[in-house]
Amino acid sequence: MSTEKLNIYQKLASIQSEVKGLGKDKDGHGYKYVTGSKVLEHVKPLMIKHGILLKQEVISIENERQDYTLKSGSNKSEILSKVMMKFTWIDCETGDKDENSFGANGQNDWDKGVGSALTYAERYFLLKYFHINTDEDDIDNPERKAEELAEQQKIEKQQAEAKEKEESRLLEIKLDLDSSGTIDELAKKYTALSPKDKNTFLKQKEELKEKLTK
Repeated sequence: MSTEKLNIYQKLASIQSEVKGLGKDKDGHGYKYVTGSKVLEHVKPLMIKHGILLKQEVISIENERQDYTLKSGSNKSEILSKVMMKFTWIDCETGDKDENSFGANGQNDWDKGVGSALTYAERYFLLKYFHINTDEDDIDNPERKAEELAEQQKIEKQQAEAKEKEESRLLEIKLDLDSSGTIDELAKKYTALSPKDKNTFLKQKEELKEKLTK
């Protein structure tokens, strides 16, 4: 029995269905973003699985000098690189292709401007092509769910530890009051308690006082 082969668009659709939301993993320039390494970490294994290759071609590059003054007062010069690229999906099994034009900007030191633009283009092409959500509030983001679970477990652990610590403290007070040999000793221990603890152990104090007077 022959198995029907998927065409290139069916394979790309399969990749899109398998990639879930990605949490932003790096801070930079006052905002958080998803790194290219993280995107590739999730997308590349699926490309290999489905036999899909991504060919990248630079169509044009425009460089523009950017001069500005830093907060320290010193001057700095960088290069703003604008690239136009063609990303071509290739089905290694059939040779079918899907061509896509994509543009991106990158600003960095003079020897890094183009590299920044190329990296930016690859990262955002993959994110946009597969509609990968990068919002922390994305309900389909598995990392968000894992973070929420870890945070909930952390809170529950802290609450359990706090409860255990409080129970141990109250037991220690109870035993200390029980060990009182005279009314004066009981009164001294009870007087040293906080207002909240006095209210908690008021009944025990009265019972102990009555017991000691017999």
